[in-house]
Amino acid sequence: MTSNPLSRLISRLLMLAALLITPGAQAQSADTVQRIRSAVESFSGGRLKVEEVRRTPLPGIFEVRIQSELFYVDEKGHYLFYSGDLIDMRSQRNLTRERVEELLTIDFRELPLDLAVTQKIGAGKRVLAVFEDPNCGYCKKLRADLLKLDNVTIHTFPMAFLAADSETKANKALCAPDKARAWNDLMLSNRVPANPGTCETSLAKVAELARKLGITGTPVVFFSSGKRLQGYAPPDTFERMLADSSRP
Repeated sequence: MTSNPLSRLISRLLMLAALLITPGAQAQSADTVQRIRSAVESFSGGRLKVEEVRRTPLPGIFEVRIQSELFYVDEKGHYLFYSGDLIDMRSQRNLTRERVEELLTIDFRELPLDLAVTQKIGAGKRVLAVFEDPNCGYCKKLRADLLKLDNVTIHTFPMAFLAADSETKANKALCAPDKARAWNDLMLSNRVPANPGTCETSLAKVAELARKLGITGTPVVFFSSGKRLQGYAPPDTFERMLADSSRP
C-alpha cells in the first residue's frame, strides 16, 4: 500500500525538522545537565558525586540522584530543594529556614516580662527570654550554660506540660521567697522547694502566652532582636547568636 504525495511530503518535512532541531535541543539539554551536575557537586565541596540528572514534569526543575537520595534543582543550577527546604547553592543560604526564622521572630518589647522570673548576671546589658519546663532535660542543660554567661539579663517563663509533676515543681519554685534562686536549684539540682506551692503563680498566663507564640516544646529562647531559638544550642553557637542579637 502506497502513501499519497501529501503524506510523503509531510513525513519528509518532519524528518528535516528533526534533523535541524534535535541536535540543538540535545546539546542544550546536555549543557543543562552538566551545569546542574557541576553546581551540585561544587555545592557539596566535591564530597558528593551526581549519578543521574533527569527532567521532571515541572518545567525548569530537574531531579538529581546521588546514590538513593533525590534532590530537585532549577535548570540554571542556582537553587536546590532538599527535605522541603529551598537552598541557594551560590550563597549557601537556606532560604526556607531564613523565611521560617523571619515568621517566628517577635517584637521582644511586647513580651509580658512581669510574668517572668528575672535574673541579672553582671551588668545585664544583654537580654534574653527563655521558656522552660522543670522536667525538660535540654532545659536543664541550657540553664547550666546560661548561668556561665556574663553581662546578661535572663527572663525565665516557667512552663508545666511535660510531666504530671511539672506544675507542682514549677509552682513550688514560684512560691519561694527567691524565685530566681529556687528555679536555678530546681533546674540544676532537682531541688524542689519545701513549700505548699499554693500561692498565685504565672503558670496559666505563661501557658496562654506560649500558645499565642506557637511554642509547643522547650526550651525556647528569644533574643532581644526577637529571633527565636527552638531547642538546645551548644555554648559557642549560643554565644554567637546572643552576640549578634545584642549588637546596636
